Amino acid sequence: MKDGDAGAFVSWRLLKGDGADIGFHVWRLGSDGKETKITEDPLVKATSLRDSVAGVGYRVVSTHGGEWRAKTWQKPYLEIPLDPIEGYRPGDCSVGDLDGDGEWELIVHQVGRARDNGSAGLTDPPILDAYKLDGTRLWRIDLGKNIREGEHYTQFMVYDLDGDGCAEVACKTADGSRDGRGKAIGDASKDWRCLDEGTQKFGRILEGPEYLTVFDGKTGGQLDTVEYVPGRGRIDGWGGVGGNGGNDNYGNRCDRFLACVAYLDGEKPSLVMTRGVYGRIVAAAWDFRDGKLKSRWVFDSGSGLGREPSKYAGMGGHSLTVADVDADGRDEILYQAMAIDDDGKGLFTTGRRHGDAMHVADFDPSRPGMELYLVTENEGDTVRWRTPGAGMHCAKTGELLWSNSPGVDISHGVVADIDPRHPGAEVWGGPGGLRNVKGETIGPAPRNSDWVIWWDGDLLREIYGASSIFKWEWKEGKERRIFQADQPFGGQGRRYGFGFRPNLAADLLGDWREELLLVGPRAESLRLHVSTESTPHRLPWLMQDRQYRLSIVWQNVVYNKPPHVGGFFMGER
Repeated sequence: MKDGDAGAFVSWRLLKGDGADIGFHVWRLGSDGKETKITEDPLVKATSLRDSVAGVGYRVVSTHGGEWRAKTWQKPYLEIPLDPIEGYRPGDCSVGDLDGDGEWELIVHQVGRARDNGSAGLTDPPILDAYKLDGTRLWRIDLGKNIREGEHYTQFMVYDLDGDGCAEVACKTADGSRDGRGKAIGDASKDWRCLDEGTQKFGRILEGPEYLTVFDGKTGGQLDTVEYVPGRGRIDGWGGVGGNGGNDNYGNRCDRFLACVAYLDGEKPSLVMTRGVYGRIVAAAWDFRDGKLKSRWVFDSGSGLGREPSKYAGMGGHSLTVADVDADGRDEILYQAMAIDDDGKGLFTTGRRHGDAMHVADFDPSRPGMELYLVTENEGDTVRWRTPGAGMHCAKTGELLWSNSPGVDISHGVVADIDPRHPGAEVWGGPGGLRNVKGETIGPAPRNSDWVIWWDGDLLREIYGASSIFKWEWKEGKERRIFQADQPFGGQGRRYGFGFRPNLAADLLGDWREELLLVGPRAESLRLHVSTESTPHRLPWLMQDRQYRLSIVWQNVVYNKPPHVGGFFMGER
């Protein structure tokens, strides 16, 4: 891509199987058709470089014989035009190779009028669009009026579930949902919305069938539809010890959904769809094989409404992650304050209850295995338990390693290596400033505590917030802005929440740094921003790390959280 007035930045992937001895030569392609070699010796320390003169394209040749070509982008981002929908905006996005051509396609959740679960009112139907990176729209799925719009409702999983080389799309559907070919699911004449204005149930969908559908990535057509597990059951059967410890009978707690993809047998992916966070929690694992969904297992925490609740009830949150925490080759599901083993049985519960953020990775290289960092919501009736507001656990057993802020309600918190003076990662968010991986306060904390990204050339992570990226200046103890994206509507405001979290952040293209997908001008496009900073480091493509790749799959779930690699510490030691 163009870099400055005259130069260019060239970047390519290193794959796990390339071997430590592989090197790369780079050739500049001129407008006259001539090629100029710009590397004297093979590059062995990085998979990117700066060229002082921009070519119309570049050719990268490996010392093992492969070669690749690319045209030069004219700007340090890729503009992806969208087909705007009146009253809608681009929301969460995901990626997958939908058509098997070896290139990413984007799936865009188009968001209209939305509601949080705690609010009554009608919403617009959620819409899922598939785009190629040149802006060609492949299909549109309209989930219809019987699916409510809001970040707790529609979690869409994009992954090659059956191993045929093309990704599928899976999500909750209902009567009147229409696939990418325009075919209705169920009975399109039904309207299951509650239309009693002035009541807490107004606009909610608390009756009618609920489905789980797998859609074909190439066409958006329906491949298989089954009954959603679990069903609503009793509307007042989903409260308990989580959150403020309360309950409701109008459809708030019963309609909170999460989802993920996990390798539960260590070999093939399974789809996991869930319901409930504050009390009863149910997770249903499905295998998609030969065009059909087949139940693998169902985990049910049981009710959290009794005086002696199930130890797993109420331990959910507004994000989850997938990791092989016991190193047996099979994935576990970390569901906020508890973990579900690969066989669908409870692995452990921390007893920490509901929270809004969690992170799992090898944050502390001085101890074996991975760590689980939790922030906890203490409010209402649950404050009396004085549960720690933040704390680090062993991700294999749930054992508490350290904690702080008992009884405090903490909403944000993040873990990343941002200060090279201290071994392992740092932790911040909530009271106490910046802490080291052992929980000791080491200085002031960054203002932004929601998202981190690998952006510049070192192995420390940078901090994202409000369409900007900040470098943590650890000597001065303050943030320095190093990137600012254009605001979709100008100014610095957060209209419709633009820029609070990325539409998507992942290592999609080029070397090991992560790209940033954000809404473009007037919300008529998406822009894929790429770092042009030099780096001396050479790492394999992060999307080949299973935990990282599956983190991109669940990134669109509820309160989106940044991905982490699995099984090794990535940072400055």
